[in-house]
Amino acid sequence: MKLNLAPSTYGADPSGLVCSFRFVSGQPGAPIDSDSVETWLAEHQANRDRVDGEFLWLHFNLAHVASERWMRSKLNLPDGYFEALREGSHSTRIEHQHGALLAVVNDVIFDFEKTPADIATLWVYTHKNIMVTARLKQLRSIDRLRAAVRDGEIFSTPAQLLIHLMRDQADLLVQIVRSSSIEVDRIEDQFLSKQAVESRRDLGAMRRVLVRLQRVLAPEPGSIFRLLVRPPTWLAEQDVQHLRDSTEEFSLVLGDLSGLAERIKLLQEEIAARLDEQTNRTLFTLTLVTVLALPINIVAGLFGMNVGGIPLAENHHGFWVMVLTVVGLTALAGWWVFRRRGRPSGRL
Repeated sequence: MKLNLAPSTYGADPSGLVCSFRFVSGQPGAPIDSDSVETWLAEHQANRDRVDGEFLWLHFNLAHVASERWMRSKLNLPDGYFEALREGSHSTRIEHQHGALLAVVNDVIFDFEKTPADIATLWVYTHKNIMVTARLKQLRSIDRLRAAVRDGEIFSTPAQLLIHLMRDQADLLVQIVRSSSIEVDRIEDQFLSKQAVESRRDLGAMRRVLVRLQRVLAPEPGSIFRLLVRPPTWLAEQDVQHLRDSTEEFSLVLGDLSGLAERIKLLQEEIAARLDEQTNRTLFTLTLVTVLALPINIVAGLFGMNVGGIPLAENHHGFWVMVLTVVGLTALAGWWVFRRRGRPSGRL
């Protein structure tokens, strides 16, 4: 029996590089290997003032043990990027650090039947001639961006790649809101038609997922505001405007997400109110039956004692006298119960 002792590459090359593309201004991106990446980096590090419109996009798999080591040795990345890889906060944000853009972008594998939703994080470093992305799990947003590059879409700057990621994230939230709205509409129609609603647990799970997505996927307003006020010098005005537009799209989508979560909350309250009303009606019925049966139970208990001196024992009309007495007491008890039900609970 032969064992396969070859190291796992996790879909990447020995350096941990999943994919890499070289962009020339006005032309589609072309894939290159890690050796070509090292050659390109060496040429541009030797002449940092070189302006030729070329830039790279490098995408790494952090599950590969060599990826972080290769990034530290070959790429001139700030320490803040590697600190972001290890910190516990994965909230979506874009920050301006040391003349570059450091972004944390979250993607979600969304499925209402598997709650909570599985969220994957992408760490992005963007400068004037390079964009580095790293992740632990596969992200649909990266797959979309890679497909767009392979299909020949033109990207003139690394910032446009980042903006594409942000818009893909907004599109993902739009899909989530639409699918959630359809499910909420179905449950609401079922509720309004006075049918038995069996999706209370689904509503609760859906609301928890939406609140979590709103908290994790929403960009931090402070970081976006600081970036738009003081963008890096190499960031073109057109890219700043596109980034501002994508932020506004995010705000609209998050508003719809918040409104849908509030709608689910109101629907849950309506369902709970209807269930409380049904419970109160059932309790009133049980109380009425108990009160109406109380007189006959008391009389039967008293007259069922095997002791002497039972009244009306020798009277030929004693049975009917007791029947009329029980009927009268039952009617009086029923009147008292209905009177108490119709009385308001308090006075103004």
